[in-house]
Amino acid sequence: MKQESRTPIPNIDIGKVYDSRYGESDINVEAFGKLAEFFGRNMPVHRHDRFFQLHYLASGQIRLYLEDQHYVAQAPLFFFTPPTVPHAFITEADADGYVLTVRQELARQLLHTLPLTQREAGLMQPFCVELADGTAAQQLPQLLALLAEEYGHDAVGREAALHGLVQLVLVTALRLSAQGEHSRQCRREDLQVFHRFNALIEAHFREHWPLWRYGEEMGVTESRLNDICRRMADLPSKRLVHDRLLQEAKRLLMYSAGSVNEIAYHLGFKDPAYFSRFFLRETGSKPSAYRQQHGG
Repeated sequence: MKQESRTPIPNIDIGKVYDSRYGESDINVEAFGKLAEFFGRNMPVHRHDRFFQLHYLASGQIRLYLEDQHYVAQAPLFFFTPPTVPHAFITEADADGYVLTVRQELARQLLHTLPLTQREAGLMQPFCVELADGTAAQQLPQLLALLAEEYGHDAVGREAALHGLVQLVLVTALRLSAQGEHSRQCRREDLQVFHRFNALIEAHFREHWPLWRYGEEMGVTESRLNDICRRMADLPSKRLVHDRLLQEAKRLLMYSAGSVNEIAYHLGFKDPAYFSRFFLRETGSKPSAYRQQHGG
């Protein structure tokens, strides 16, 4: 049996891999669907150094991993992740909402009037909340919609308005945190295998490894790997590999200038025709049609 090596949890610098505004601004607001289109619906374990994040979903279901806690929750919901807290999630195709990213220094500054123990306890603990009826639950999506609108315009007093709205969002989230969903118990060993599998997919999906190769790398059987993936993500292991390959194909078709043949070879397909058949089978569209439809 192969000894499993420890893989460092990646720190995703959104300003470098997605949008430079994230590196320049203390506050960023984005549609969840737009980020999912870029990063994929299966987001492997990662962290964000120096940034707090609040994800709000107005629709769809999520399978969420906050550190070693596992949640299965239905929208409307939100989850909160402090800096450096490892998290991963899988969402359905119709899941959409908002993602708020706030630099840690600003978040603490905006909540400085709260008692220290309440402020630190609230800001440093990840939590997930399914929103039931209630004033605070209704306020959160309204505030995020206002925040997104303000963020998208360069009006007079924009920074002051953004700070005020973010402060209200954070306070509302902390008030709702007491209603946090109970996490599901899962074996730490299984969770580690699942995260390790996602990390190996990220490193080797272009090499088209067979599933037994992934299992061999981790010292688990192919059947056990598939069983863990079905319990953790409600998806077979093969589906996770194909989804990552498909996500990268979509990203390259939308954001790169490479031809379909060049993209096929870049993704490890020896025959561009096979890549086109794979893409058509998975999406219902040919790569060229997908590119045209999505403005690539």
